[in-house]
Amino acid sequence: MATVGIKQLKNQLTQYLRRTKGGEEIIVTERGKPIAIIQPLRSADIGSREGRLAQLGAQGRVALPTRPPRKRVRLVKVSGPPLSAIILEDRR
Repeated sequence: MATVGIKQLKNQLTQYLRRTKGGEEIIVTERGKPIAIIQPLRSADIGSREGRLAQLGAQGRVALPTRPPRKRVRLVKVSGPPLSAIILEDRR
């Protein structure tokens, strides 16, 4: 497990991310005090939905989206009676 200061991490981020990708955990320090751990997703204990999706993507179990979600979805207008009325009629 390596230790790195914020300034050095910022200047050599790609190098530390490669090391993390290889399985190494990196402790990030601020003025000598640990403040964060950078670790590979496959070994992380992730509780959030986004974190779990990222972990599944790293394992190759799901394909993550490559573009941002659409801002606006066009609604479809359907003519005729509502679906709930059709279901109730079908049940009789």
